[in-house]
Amino acid sequence: MALKGRLQDFSTTQLLNLVNMARKTGKLSLNDQTSQSAMLHFKDGRLIHATNNADEGHLAAMLYKVGKISEEQVNAVKNQYNGSSDRVMGKYLMDARLVSRADIVQGVKDYMLNIVYDLFTWNDGTFLFEQDILPTKDRITVPLNLDNVILEGSRRIQEAGRLQDELPDLSTIALKITDKPLRDVKLTQDDWRVISHIHPRNSVKQIAQNNNMDEFQIRKIVYGMLQAGIVELTRPEGLQQQRAKPPVSRRGKKIAAQSPAEKRSVVTKLIDRIKRI
Repeated sequence: MALKGRLQDFSTTQLLNLVNMARKTGKLSLNDQTSQSAMLHFKDGRLIHATNNADEGHLAAMLYKVGKISEEQVNAVKNQYNGSSDRVMGKYLMDARLVSRADIVQGVKDYMLNIVYDLFTWNDGTFLFEQDILPTKDRITVPLNLDNVILEGSRRIQEAGRLQDELPDLSTIALKITDKPLRDVKLTQDDWRVISHIHPRNSVKQIAQNNNMDEFQIRKIVYGMLQAGIVELTRPEGLQQQRAKPPVSRRGKKIAAQSPAEKRSVVTKLIDRIKRI
């Protein structure tokens, strides 16, 4: 028996907690109201695989998304091994010395986590949990403890809300490097990647897309640079002046408040239902 419902009633945090507590094996499909979708696979309550409809989902695409291989390299793999299993792609990449086994494991892990952390911001949509459905055998799986995923995801929700209040619309702001000497600031590799794409016509959203970064990542980096005084905000060249609108964060839609007793009752009922699946 499948379990389905609305994200307005049960948040991603609650769903992951339930799968974790009941030690379930199966597939959780989620869809939001903007045609985005994601699929998470679990085994004995641990996350083992994650994909979404924004990416192709094969190993080379995952490694490119998290910066392990270049666009030229992923295209070469696709041309030669399109339709092949992740294991075949992985062997080719290792034989070509483009990545190591550790790079593949870490890359798949990072890709999965990026998908799951984004799901914590979904307030509208639907979910469907199907018992005992695992990824196809051609996929590489990496087991992750859901306790750690839930803790980090919850922390990111709070931080993402603060960052979105500071930088609401990434498509309407650009960056300008200040006169402060960069040698005076300790910059990370991701900081340098962002700096290399700073241009009067590039919005922060475009910079994020060029670097395969999600909105949380780019906001965190830009906010740090602003605090360090090495960049300042400006308007992208060519962007038409528009009447300012008050920023609305993804937190704007709030789930109707429930009393603690009501929340415990709902969660208990859902746990019992999952256990009976």
